[in-house]
Amino acid sequence: MICGVGADFVAVSSFAEQLAAPTRFAAVFTSRERRRARGQGDEAEHLAAWWAVKEAVVKAFSAALWGQERPLPEGVWHLIEVTHDAYGRPRVVLHGQMEQAVRNAVGDVVFHVSISHDGGAALAFVIMESLESGPGDPVA
Repeated sequence: MICGVGADFVAVSSFAEQLAAPTRFAAVFTSRERRRARGQGDEAEHLAAWWAVKEAVVKAFSAALWGQERPLPEGVWHLIEVTHDAYGRPRVVLHGQMEQAVRNAVGDVVFHVSISHDGGAALAFVIMESLESGPGDPVA
């Protein structure tokens, strides 16, 4: 069952300026994300897209909790990791406190991710799907 949707748009040029500041995004990306971005050419463009994914994940989680306080720890960005399969398709993996907060609030989930970057902009769209079946939900 879909329990949350999130989207985010990032202007790559302004993101690149902020990325150049040593403290702004220092604790946002995992070392694996940074290595992958460096290896793909335009590091700022890829990191901007993955920043949009992270923002969209938080928005999807927040949407799933409509009417409730959002139980997120501070500084969760590095706990939301954008990974890719051998064909370049993106996926989100949650770690630590972020994984636990989502599991406690919603149960087991999967995030469906779509990313686009072109013309100086990056866009991410995330659907948060609950793998739990609740009362009245069809059982898979």
